[in-house]
This record gives sequence, structure tokens and C-alpha cells, in this order.
Amino acid sequence: MSLVTPRLLIIEDEPSQIEILRYNFARQGFDVRVATDGEEGLQAATEDPPDLILLDWMLPELPGIEVCRQLRRNKITREIPVIMLTARSEEKDKIRGLDGGADDYVTKPYSVKELIARARAALRRPTASVTENILSVGAVQANLEKHTVHSNGVLVQISPTEFRLLVALMQSPERVFSREQLLDMVWGISADLETRTVDVHIGRLRRALHPDGAPGPIRTIRGFGYAMGPG
Repeated sequence: MSLVTPRLLIIEDEPSQIEILRYNFARQGFDVRVATDGEEGLQAATEDPPDLILLDWMLPELPGIEVCRQLRRNKITREIPVIMLTARSEEKDKIRGLDGGADDYVTKPYSVKELIARARAALRRPTASVTENILSVGAVQANLEKHTVHSNGVLVQISPTEFRLLVALMQSPERVFSREQLLDMVWGISADLETRTVDVHIGRLRRALHPDGAPGPIRTIRGFGYAMGPG
């Protein structure tokens, strides 16, 4: 993430909304770029990844929810914070947006000041510490080269699948992943598996990291999925 001038990509097709967002974010020191449809937005995000994306749900050609899913499947763009903008205000729509990979969800009409505050909060999202191929979150360390895991300095025995699942969570501390997202990331988008599979492996990971049954770093987000914090 750029420390001085955060780069913002706005994917929006309404000219009036584009101008309001461009003007206000530029005034706040953002370097603003605009794409007016989903395909253009995906291309812009991949060719020159921004620090943050504001994504409208209702876009021509490719809906925002699908744009978000494709951003999360691309290793170049999967970690970029995405705030979804939409006129849909029902809870089920918010869940769909978050399930598609959005970090936040703002309903139109929105307060520009609030949106800017949410954007800054998204940019402050913590990242994992990586030193010499060792990924660290709190007391958990994963060696990406040797495929080993230590918790509080103790070697932990886990399966290759559980290692991939743990790394997926560790790479984005505090970010909430749905079960469907984790299935895509760990088992692949073509895997014909139930979301219960994720719950089973999360349970095994928790027992491995904390065999004493103490609360661990993997948090359950009721009705949605999982996140990992320092623990």
C-alpha cells in the first residue's frame, strides 16, 4: 500500500457518482482512477493494482458482485480491499456482497465523509509479517518453504490441506472469509464439496494449534465464516 498517496480505483458507471467520488477523494489526497464497467475495472486492477477499490454493484456487462469474485480469485488482486457500493439495502444482499469477497458494503445514498472514513479504515487493515518465507500472525508461524507450523514455539502436526487453509487465513489477518471463499482458495473452484468440509478442517486446525482447548487465533463469524487474528 502506498504510504503517501493511496491509489484508488473507482468502478462505477453513473457519471454523477463518478464525479462526486473523484472530487472528494482527490481532495483527501487519493490518486483516483476510474473504470466505467466491470471488464474495464478488472483489467485496470490487474495491470496497475490500486491500494483500494470502490465497486458499484450494478454495472453494465459484468455485475459488481462477479467483478469482486474474480478479483478474489486472481493472485494479483486478491488482497486489495474492496468496498461495494449499492442501492440494495436488505441483509441478504449485504451477505451476498461480503460473500463475494467485499471487505465492506455501503448503501446508497451514502455520506461521502463516512465513505472516506471507511476507505481509510480498509487501508489500515493489518497484514501478516513475512520474514525469510516465514509467515507470522501472533504466536503462529508458518514456514512457506518447509510447510511446517509452530504455535507458541511448538511444532504442530497438520495435513497439507490444513496447512493451505491456515496460510489462506494468515495472509489476511482479521479479514473475514466465507466458507465458499475458503473452499475456492484451498480446494479449488471446481471442487464438488460441501461447506461443512471447511468447518471440519477448521476444527482440526484449532485442536492442533491449541490442544489444551484454549481460545485460539481462528475466530468464527456466526452465520458466515472465519477470520484469523493475533490470538
